[in-house]
Amino acid sequence: MNTPPITTKRERRKEARPGELLDAALALFVEKGFAATRVEEVAARAGVSKGTLFLYFPSKEDLFKAVVRETIAGRFTEWNEELEAFEGSSAELVRYCMQSWWERIGMTAASGITKLVMSEAGMFPEIAAFYQQEVIGPGHDLLKRVLQRGIDRGEFRPMELEYAIYSLIAPMIFLLMWKHSMAPCCPPNQQIDPVGFLDSQVGLLLHGMLARPAADPTETPSRTAAP
Repeated sequence: MNTPPITTKRERRKEARPGELLDAALALFVEKGFAATRVEEVAARAGVSKGTLFLYFPSKEDLFKAVVRETIAGRFTEWNEELEAFEGSSAELVRYCMQSWWERIGMTAASGITKLVMSEAGMFPEIAAFYQQEVIGPGHDLLKRVLQRGIDRGEFRPMELEYAIYSLIAPMIFLLMWKHSMAPCCPPNQQIDPVGFLDSQVGLLLHGMLARPAADPTETPSRTAAP
């Protein structure tokens, strides 16, 4: 019988370093922002030397990109797969998407990355371009597919997808800004329940505010309508 190789404590520690560095970097980026975070701080929080950090990530920009890929961009594969396999209605899919986003991104430390990018994109165009390519672009494409699914199945009316997706994005952005900027300043009686807020927003998006939405005067009457 072959005896499995013994992994030493030093080897286990080496294998854990990239993940520990990413965790430390995420925490510091969210706490201090990209510009104010120093690689020495990330290394110290992860319990390694700056030289060790540079073995895995040659620059702070590379470290930031790895954090985004690990916590946000890397999830698009699983989200697209879930979209393909989803068997419920498109209304149920919209609700699921919003709830899933909150559980996997919004309520985690990764939610602070969006605020960071919004605050510092002008100073770091390379970071902004990266985020656009890795997160914003794929996110827009995914939401367009969700809405197009509803249109194709006759569950949603035709709409301009380039603009309609922002109706889904806006509540997410609001929650992120509230969580990282407004919530610490609000008294207990003004706090927002994120799950309840998203549920309310989805209801408004799907059903509107009118008790009986008036017919759109620009729409062509159905050929099957009674004369």
